[in-house]
Amino acid sequence: MMAYASGNLAEAFSIAVAAHVSMCDHCRSRLESYDAVGGALLERDIDDRVEQDAFSKTLERIKSTQKVMTTKRKQLSDFPEPLTDYVGFRLNDIKWQPLGMGVKQAVLETSEDATARLLFIPAGAQMPDHSHRGLELTLVLDGAFADENDYFARGDVEIADGSTNHTPVAMDGKPCICLAVTEAPLKFRKIFHRLIQPLMRI
Repeated sequence: MMAYASGNLAEAFSIAVAAHVSMCDHCRSRLESYDAVGGALLERDIDDRVEQDAFSKTLERIKSTQKVMTTKRKQLSDFPEPLTDYVGFRLNDIKWQPLGMGVKQAVLETSEDATARLLFIPAGAQMPDHSHRGLELTLVLDGAFADENDYFARGDVEIADGSTNHTPVAMDGKPCICLAVTEAPLKFRKIFHRLIQPLMRI
């Protein structure tokens, strides 16, 4: 959260944090606190004078984008607003890549520092048993999943790293749709999954 507030988070992770914050009042409040602290530090450290027409230029930029933002908000979306620029508004419009057993993914176009993907996991289906070579954030957008560690429902985020070994399973009799962000490829336990990993891009 602090890295996101200070602008020091990779694009893929920033998407996950922004989407979660849009779904969580508690974290939105925390983020506002971080922003306030950052603003106070900037006020203290900036010595240069602001140009006289800076305020009017800012207003012009706001007005030029206001119409576009209003149009976007009027459209009903299946996703949190921070995700719509990457995936659109409708689940049915996503170009899914099948991974097997009904599981599908859609990789988002982001910077190369980390990878973000939407995952569609049918009810009762499970992801392959795996660990991690780096940090992974998984935000539940709809449905729920459980693994050996906990149960995660809409708006929840699982944070996993190299110490995490798990087999996530879609719960509650409905598909689980989530946003998974990784900074490195997963570590699959079974040889079969390791062999097809380059094809899955996960």
